[in-house]
Amino acid sequence: MSAPVNSSPPLGRVTISDVAREAGVSIPTVSKVVNGRYGVAPATSKRVMEVVEALGYETSLVASSLRRQRTNVIGILVAEFESFSVELLKGASAAAAEAGYELLAYSGLGAPGRPVGWERRSLSRLAGTLIDGAIIVTPTVLIPTTSIPVVAIDPHTGQGGPSTIDSDNFGGARVATQHLIDLGHRHIAHIRGRSDLASAQLREAGYRDSLAEAGIPFDPALVLDGGYQAAQTAESARELLTRTDRPTAVFAANDMSALGVLQVAGELGLRVPEDLSVIGFDDIPEAASSTPPLTTLAQPLHDIGAQALQMLIELLDGREVPDGVHLPAVLVVRGSTGPVPRR
Repeated sequence: MSAPVNSSPPLGRVTISDVAREAGVSIPTVSKVVNGRYGVAPATSKRVMEVVEALGYETSLVASSLRRQRTNVIGILVAEFESFSVELLKGASAAAAEAGYELLAYSGLGAPGRPVGWERRSLSRLAGTLIDGAIIVTPTVLIPTTSIPVVAIDPHTGQGGPSTIDSDNFGGARVATQHLIDLGHRHIAHIRGRSDLASAQLREAGYRDSLAEAGIPFDPALVLDGGYQAAQTAESARELLTRTDRPTAVFAANDMSALGVLQVAGELGLRVPEDLSVIGFDDIPEAASSTPPLTTLAQPLHDIGAQALQMLIELLDGREVPDGVHLPAVLVVRGSTGPVPRR
């Protein structure tokens, strides 16, 4: 029977020397065991692994990658951890676990200020020794050829560069606007997203296309900037909702902006949806818990994250993947939209 392992591991990071000392073997023997090499007696190997488990020893990721040319780790790079990227991360994490990969989430200095090119700096830090491939969320620039495979989610410039995946922004915006038209609204405002993002441009285009199809003239005075942020939306929403001819409905380019509209409407004493209908885009968790619950176009964020992960694994395995994948956005009707108010 092997001797019990000391249950009090050393303070700080456990080293291979700690394992060797506790197991009563040499450092080369520990190295052979943890790296699955031959030449160690089964009883000794069992003893070493008991110590590894008890002390919580982890081999160096960098050293392992240099030996095997693979880390079995995939990076997901985001400008900041907010509701949109966190939901994507959940989907990618579940898919990574199922595929036997680990996931490294990394915030690439994209906020505040969102400097252009943050993803290039992040890739240069991580590629090769820490991660085998990368998923980049809303990259600000086209990603040039890199030493590792890359998949981009919702890229600023649209399809181009690496393989991309996003939702059907144009079609989803058409559905959102048509939902308001079907409720009888004709005076429909749009709080648009960031002008540098292809998704925002496509959502505004879908809004305008749906109006045109219904024979409703486009009024540029009803389109104001929101920047995909609740705080930035507030000024635009206040301007729209204090007009004598205020709109009866607002299609916000994302849920954070839509929630900002709800807040301003409440401050102005407007009832939603009796006085004003509001619809967003994304279906982040906060949408269902707002007052009233937000009608929105649900992006399949978990599916997007999971499919991005799967695309990246296929690239790592040397298989071809589509240049661009677009998943449908689905209308989720809640309490923030209703028939056009009588005036």
